[in-house]
Amino acid sequence: MFTETLLTWIARFISGASVRWFESQPDTCQRVYFANHTSHLDAILVWSSLPNDVRRLTRPVAAKDYWVGGAVRRKLAKVFNALLIDRTEIKVHQSPVDLMLREIGRTHSLIIFPEGGRGEGDETGEFKSGLYYLAKKRPDLELIPVYINNMNRILPRGEFLPVPLLSSVTFGPPLWLESGEPKNDFLARARDAVLRLKDC
Repeated sequence: MFTETLLTWIARFISGASVRWFESQPDTCQRVYFANHTSHLDAILVWSSLPNDVRRLTRPVAAKDYWVGGAVRRKLAKVFNALLIDRTEIKVHQSPVDLMLREIGRTHSLIIFPEGGRGEGDETGEFKSGLYYLAKKRPDLELIPVYINNMNRILPRGEFLPVPLLSSVTFGPPLWLESGEPKNDFLARARDAVLRLKDC
């Protein structure tokens, strides 16, 4: 508990993040928070932006190869209960989507980054199909778009020490996969939902 609280305050101090909820509110219902991705700190930042009761039911999805690379990272991943995905072992019978759904059961929520890898600068890449299959297999999950602003400057690619600057995390209104909606149309709509929050 103490370590979790300390990590939350450190993340907020480093990022100076303001948190906004636009046409949505924090809730302990099962959700998938999906965000743009520009920094290794993104998962911790979104997680620490949630209220305590929501945060304890929310698991960031992260790359195993990065977060097991050293004792400090392993400790951090354990504190924020990360769901680590081994990107070298992705196979048809080892689907990351099935792993996520199995791990969250009927209680926990997820934080994911549909671009896959981190983007360059302020650009948000095309979304990969994982979000679509999560929505298709669990249509009851609320999908909450999240826009993270300025984190690429706080911890630029290739850097190890963050530079304290002001950033913001904006949570938007929920969306769901519509009946019969094609995968590419849904992913484009989800990406647009994130980008619209940039100016909120």
